Amino acid sequence: MVLQETVLCATAPQQAGSGQGGFVLHDLQAGNTLATFRQTSSAPHCSAFIETANGQGGIMIGAQMDKSILNVYNFQRDQIALKIVLPEKLSCLALDQSANYCAGGTTQGRIYLWEVASGILYNAWDAHYRQVNVLKFTSDGIMLISGSADSGVSVWSIPKLVDDELQNELPLPQFTLSDHTLPITDIFCGVSPFPKCRVLTSSLDHTVKLWDLATQSLVTTFHFPKPICCIVWDVSERMFFAASPDGSVHQVNLFRERDHKHGGKVIEAIGGTGTADLIRVDDTESLAKTRLITVDQPVTALAMSITTSLLLVGTATGLIHVYDIASHQLLRSISAHKGMSITLLATMLKPPDLVGHISLSLNVASSAEAKDVIPVKPVAPFQRMRDPKARETHEVTMMLPVQDKTPYSGGVEYDYPETEFQNDYAFFVRPAEQESSGLSSSARAAELEEEVQQLREQLSRAKGVNDAMWEAVVQKLLSQGKHKELFEEKADTEYVSLSTETDGSDRSRKRVRK
Repeated sequence: MVLQETVLCATAPQQAGSGQGGFVLHDLQAGNTLATFRQTSSAPHCSAFIETANGQGGIMIGAQMDKSILNVYNFQRDQIALKIVLPEKLSCLALDQSANYCAGGTTQGRIYLWEVASGILYNAWDAHYRQVNVLKFTSDGIMLISGSADSGVSVWSIPKLVDDELQNELPLPQFTLSDHTLPITDIFCGVSPFPKCRVLTSSLDHTVKLWDLATQSLVTTFHFPKPICCIVWDVSERMFFAASPDGSVHQVNLFRERDHKHGGKVIEAIGGTGTADLIRVDDTESLAKTRLITVDQPVTALAMSITTSLLLVGTATGLIHVYDIASHQLLRSISAHKGMSITLLATMLKPPDLVGHISLSLNVASSAEAKDVIPVKPVAPFQRMRDPKARETHEVTMMLPVQDKTPYSGGVEYDYPETEFQNDYAFFVRPAEQESSGLSSSARAAELEEEVQQLREQLSRAKGVNDAMWEAVVQKLLSQGKHKELFEEKADTEYVSLSTETDGSDRSRKRVRK
């Protein structure tokens, strides 16, 4: 299978009642349309998707602009797979990367949290004073970040929101990020798991703020000449792009090159001094002009290619412009959505189970058979009200992949052969079977008596060895004591000279010291 990068976009009519949008998949290099999923119209931040991965088909969801309906699609069919009736019309929604949970915000500042596979409404609470504009999960799905028209950004703990023991308590945010002065327009989370990830937030107050969730503090503030409507961040967090409704897209590098005092060039980070750190991005400067892309159309969505070499800009007129990031040159434009507005823009690898483009590696004859090879992520209708009984039963549909052969059939070090398993099983089961009859009990008692007799014999032999060792140690100590006494007796003896002979020899006698 050849890897092919594609562009997924969601469209909505520019004016209400002028038609219906949909999800469309394009080839990034050629720009041609690969698949279209019609009959859905979602506002910005009201669409979400997960890719086909780990043997499970991906899904796309979109909350409708004019009604409290959620449309669910999968890549194996170009029609709506499921329509879900929601408690109220949503102003934004989000899926975590595994599509375990779905969060939706409303115009009244309320947030709903559902489990996708079971449809259980885990929690619903008043999170903000005004409309919730954007919702984002962290990369590990542990935290939910919400941005509102009240200029507040709140971070919510998913484990606390789904905890059964805390269902009767009012949910409180883990912490809040409050430094904006006007409504929040977009949030972008870094790739690191919580709490090591950093977060970008944009607002109508002309600023984009960089936050560190580990310290719950503001790192840097970037001030732009125009309000910011959407942002996108490089996966390596080297730079980000911020777009304004007037069509200007600014590139902001988070690292810069400067001259070292000892010669040469060094790379250093930009900002990082906290609330007092304000970096102005002025489009009148010559340096800023090289980092400014002018689209001349209202920008509604931004995305970057997987290789981070291309920038995709979606506009309110339905155009998708592809720019080279290094040179800011316009490479191509996708103009298949005239009369529509781009509300979602993302890049992904071409799904192997894409309708009309089924991969030959799946060995299926049609898209209808693809679901047997790559089952679709299960989605259940969402509850409109909280139901404690449903939470107690909590039945979740799971898709298990079919395996053609037994894993580890080649024989590995931790393989468990069938014969050995049967022997071990018989060994553990046999005592219980033997105790079922009195005859076997007496036989078991005889075995135990024989075992006790053997243990007694071993104990007597051990005692004999111990006695022999004790006697040897005592004899050794006694012999060492005798040798010591003889040595001391010789040390107390002195030899005194009595006379000197004519031949020069000395005669001495022994004197014992008392």
